[in-house]
Amino acid sequence: MHTNLRHFIETLRREKQIVEIEAEVDPYLELAEVHRRVIEDEGPALLFKRVKGSDFPVITNLFGTRRRVDLAIGPKPEETVKRAVSALHRLLPPKPSVLWQEKDWMMSLAKSGLRVVHEKYAPVLEIQERSVDLTRLPVLTSWPEDGGPFVTLPLVYTEHPVTGEHNLGMYRIQIYGQNQTGIHWQIHKGGGFHYYEAERLGQDLPTTLFLGGPPALILSAIAPLPEMLPELIFTSFLMGEKLPRVKVSTHPHALIAEAEFAICGNVPAHVRKPEGPFGDHYGYYSLTHDFPFFNVHTVYHRRDAIYPATVVGKPRQEDYFIGEYLQSLLSPMFPVVMTGVKALWTYAETGFHALAAAIVRESYHREALAHAFRILGEGQLTLTKFLILTDAQLDLQDFRTLLETVLARFEPESNLIILNETSMDTLDYTGRRLNHGSKAIMLGLGSAKRELPHHFEGSKLPGIKGIKPFCAGCLLLEANSFDEAPELAKDVLQNLQTDTFQEWPLAILVDDLTLALDSTGFLWQVFTRFDPAYDIYAKTELRLHRLVYHGPILIDARMKPGYPGEVIPDEATVQLVDRRWKEYGVS
Repeated sequence: MHTNLRHFIETLRREKQIVEIEAEVDPYLELAEVHRRVIEDEGPALLFKRVKGSDFPVITNLFGTRRRVDLAIGPKPEETVKRAVSALHRLLPPKPSVLWQEKDWMMSLAKSGLRVVHEKYAPVLEIQERSVDLTRLPVLTSWPEDGGPFVTLPLVYTEHPVTGEHNLGMYRIQIYGQNQTGIHWQIHKGGGFHYYEAERLGQDLPTTLFLGGPPALILSAIAPLPEMLPELIFTSFLMGEKLPRVKVSTHPHALIAEAEFAICGNVPAHVRKPEGPFGDHYGYYSLTHDFPFFNVHTVYHRRDAIYPATVVGKPRQEDYFIGEYLQSLLSPMFPVVMTGVKALWTYAETGFHALAAAIVRESYHREALAHAFRILGEGQLTLTKFLILTDAQLDLQDFRTLLETVLARFEPESNLIILNETSMDTLDYTGRRLNHGSKAIMLGLGSAKRELPHHFEGSKLPGIKGIKPFCAGCLLLEANSFDEAPELAKDVLQNLQTDTFQEWPLAILVDDLTLALDSTGFLWQVFTRFDPAYDIYAKTELRLHRLVYHGPILIDARMKPGYPGEVIPDEATVQLVDRRWKEYGVS
């Protein structure tokens, strides 16, 4: 497919999927505000040709629609994965006749790999800078409370200090100065594992930050791949050809030959610096914490390098479309990796890790629970906070139908499991302590147990401003803020025991009822604002070693003290972009 960023840009030009902005734009807040307005309308990619304070143009919104993701990768990878999965049962044991029938997709897999090219075929080496000044890059500051400029499409490459196995991940990079950045290695991420091993050995970790290159490289860095599948090999598979790399004398890593930038250095062991805050893809600010830092000694780049960037924030942003594609691509593999899991989906609107749902096999009593633990033990799925399981056949992307299906089958006495004292995604602050939290598993299996109500005709509740159904069986209750009424959930739970509410298996306290009535707003507002162990309420009893829940179940999904604030654009920047909008030439 596309071997480099500019080849993809040419495709976008032919497809009239890009706007080139000639007006000078400030990378501090202004550029991000333009980007956000365009992506909200599912508008084109944006090439900012004159960026204040830098000689390099900026490209954003490369993947801001499903069509552009398809243009970046093409249909072949999805076709190959589906054919490979469907053929597995015929290939074991392998027979020559069957192998011949499947030769097309098998040959495409055989093309995947890495190759070393001569320096003259490596555009990334056109300029070498040993006197490093990262402040010359047009690095964006996207939100007014960000701790500084952040690289938002960083492709961070490391190798295991013992085995040499590689990892390519997207770990945010805060610019500290001319030759130093932060490096936000979260738990359960491959780069962090490599750094952990290097620290254990008392070694600094050589690190390379790539920017640009084949579009497939960006998607591979984000993809939740199994540990045994190297990201560069996956990149090659998406490209449909071997990925060219070039060796250099100044650094132990081979460089991506077609990258726009290769920033080379080391991450020293056993030292940390404050990193953040940063407006992240959860739609809130992740706060300042101590993280490793990256000392840069050399920068390589193309002579006419283009700086790729994105902007994250409340859904839907560009990462939504990337995540949707990657799940569509990889979902046929889940039943192969996790036998008994027929389909699985994580929800971009919740930051992916906050909510996952799966269709599982239930051939004997509680088999679904075994599949739940299998899911929660798989790669980045270990960070899942709330897991919904059913054995009904449905489209998991249709969340409203999923929730109705599960609630009709949900028996709280046996179908709600809360796991205390577990790890949590670094960016999820609902656990009240960094990387700490809890998980919940909700089951809805077999045939329907109840007829769900669709309309609420009950009376008002004290402290509740409004009540409306989100879907059949699920009530939304707009409440006073947690600061004003911290004990409200306990009072509401008592009221839910009355006949008026007994037919509703689930009720949720929210800050904004109108926002929560929309599926995107519901997923974002609810699942990013509660921790199961703290914020799920139910009438309970203890039976020997088992905590038994009786419905209705109440979730307090209000903002709590200590949660980071929502990301909100700077008003002065909003007014600036309003005044200049025609200058950008976007519409």
